[in-house]
Amino acid sequence: MKTSKIKIVALSLGLSAALSSAALAQETTASAAVPAASAPTSAASGNAAPTTTTKIGIVHIQDAIVATNEGKKEFEALEQRFNPKQAELKALNDEVENMKKQYAAQSDKLSDDEKASRAKAIDSKQKSLQRSYEDAQAEFQQAEQEVVSRIGGKMMKVLEKYAAANGYSIVLDVSNPQTSPVLWATQTNVITKELVDAYNAEHPVAGAAKSAAPASRPAAPAQRPAARPAAPSATPKK
Repeated sequence: MKTSKIKIVALSLGLSAALSSAALAQETTASAAVPAASAPTSAASGNAAPTTTTKIGIVHIQDAIVATNEGKKEFEALEQRFNPKQAELKALNDEVENMKKQYAAQSDKLSDDEKASRAKAIDSKQKSLQRSYEDAQAEFQQAEQEVVSRIGGKMMKVLEKYAAANGYSIVLDVSNPQTSPVLWATQTNVITKELVDAYNAEHPVAGAAKSAAPASRPAAPAQRPAARPAAPSATPKK
């Protein structure tokens, strides 16, 4: 999926708090805050008991959702769905910009009444552009969130099964460093690709090409730019 082609709004794949925190972690003890921590315990007889290790996984759930075969298919379809609206917004924006250029080039030769008339027309067209943009943005975000919620809900079930099968006591989502500030983790702890593979195996998509998932990493991805129609500058003064 090429997210850079989506021009209406940024592809922000934030899950709800319940999806990105509580549903990602299984119940564990307070000592699980330290990755791979070993806490020896003593038996009543005084003999040292075997040490226990808390196994912690790191996952970038946003990347995982986008990287699944189902996610690629869904977001590509979403992009295609909104391409006509994007073209419409661009055409309207170009029209406003051309009106402003003509006004600037001819303003010295226009009467006060003509200046006022053109400025009013530009203002009206500019407001229409802004309304159209806001409507398209809201519609896209709603459709986008529906995809994220649908795939994310199934992703949580896959994650629970994967974590249980592989002995993880807790899995941390690092999509948002403000809520999960993991400063460092070994690559053996990062299971984003493994989660994507497990999801693809459990939810196959017909005709999906096999491709590697994005590199798993504990750091948050670079912010995808919000490519919105260029908002016209202030309406020319009358």
